[in-house]
This record gives sequence, C-alpha cells and structure tokens, in this order.
Amino acid sequence: MLEADEGPYARTKKTDKEIAEQLHVGLKTVKRRRKQFVEEGLEAALSRKPHLKRGRKKISGEEEAHLIALCCSVAPEGRSRWTLKLLSNRLVEMKIIDSVSPSTVGRALKKTN
Repeated sequence: MLEADEGPYARTKKTDKEIAEQLHVGLKTVKRRRKQFVEEGLEAALSRKPHLKRGRKKISGEEEAHLIALCCSVAPEGRSRWTLKLLSNRLVEMKIIDSVSPSTVGRALKKTN
C-alpha cells in the first residue's frame, strides 16, 4: 500500500506494474488490492479473506465400505472389471448414495489404496 501511495508524503510514485514486479505478484493482484483499499479500507486490503469451508465428504465411511465391497465383487456381466463410471452408477442404483461422480469414486478409492 505504501508503494502505491500518491499523496504528498509518498516516498516515490510507482506504477502498478513496478509494484507487481517488486513484490513478485501479478498486475491484477496489485489492482485488486488498490481497489479493495479504496472500497473497504486498509485492514481489508492487508488481510486475507477466510477460505470457504467445504461441505461434508462426498463419500462417508459407510458408503466407502460399500464401495470397496463393490470393487471386490465380480464385475457386471460382459465386463472384465469395474470402471469408475460403473461403480458410481451402481452406488446410486443401490441407493447407497444420492449422487456421486466417477472422479469422486476414484479419489475415494485412491485413498484406500
């Protein structure tokens, strides 16, 4: 903020580009902070906003247990093995979970090794 000061007590007047290079940040970051300072004040411009907390885990422990059991079962007829899409569809069909994407199933399985 001091580098962006244009008032009578400013040491030097620097452009946003010079400030970004000096601080090793993007030009948009400097512009956003300057705008935030004008609109919300110094404290808001200098502090980080809290990150949004994510909701519940997509697959709980019990659902994960069903998923693992399903993986260990025989693959559907005409298939040599389970795919993530087949697993996610079967979990929904069995009413174990309301909805789940194949990528979420993959992440859950990756954790279980």
